[in-house]
Amino acid sequence: MHPLWGILMIAIGLFMLICGLIKSDFIVYRLMAARSKLLWGKNVHRFYQIVGAIVIVIGILVVFGVIWQ
Repeated sequence: MHPLWGILMIAIGLFMLICGLIKSDFIVYRLMAARSKLLWGKNVHRFYQIVGAIVIVIGILVVFGVIWQ
């Protein structure tokens, strides 16, 4: 079951990373970015790029059983 959660985390991380890179107009990303813009200002897209990369790495670690055994 852990590889499934890891793959899901990787998919969410990819979503955040790609949307942050292209500054997406997708409704879910716009809602997340609007909430984060209060704290991060104009750097909100950079924030989602970094967070997306971190979530991908953690998802990979979960898939291989390094975390959450």
